[in-house]
Amino acid sequence: MEVFPDRASVPRELWLRLLIDAQERVDVLVFSGTFYAQTQPKIARLLTEAAQRGVTIRLCFGDPNAQAVETRDREEGLGGTLAAKIRSSLTYYRTLPDLDGCEIRLHCTTLYASLFRYDDDILVNPHAYGEPASANPTFHFRRLDGGTIADHYTSSFERVWAEAVPWSGAEI
Repeated sequence: MEVFPDRASVPRELWLRLLIDAQERVDVLVFSGTFYAQTQPKIARLLTEAAQRGVTIRLCFGDPNAQAVETRDREEGLGGTLAAKIRSSLTYYRTLPDLDGCEIRLHCTTLYASLFRYDDDILVNPHAYGEPASANPTFHFRRLDGGTIADHYTSSFERVWAEAVPWSGAEI
């Protein structure tokens, strides 16, 4: 396990290595995930390449029209910008729903942690009340036989994914 004091402290090289090395799956759970595309400007191409090599890609963003998004916006003092940030972020991924093995969904849940899973590695960015996700620590867990922490967060992703609705890449 690695601990980073905030999300910005996660080395860009780690994000890239995990994505490039993924062989089976990439799962992402965020509200807007704006930083994900900003720190990796070629993210859509990298995800496309991963899907083309047989990696299952599942991206789950907050539904900009959801009450949970409005609540988080208010709690973080964002002045009504979170929904716009989600819409802006989704523009990076518009073409991905057309790819085999790639799906994007929108969720309406209260998000307690942003999750980034790459095969057996998962980066967990918990959210503290009133603080932007970027100001909170990020934990890097690796799934181990008999271990429970990575599976705990993977199960959380699956519960949100099951309730989220598919997004086709159309404007919202």
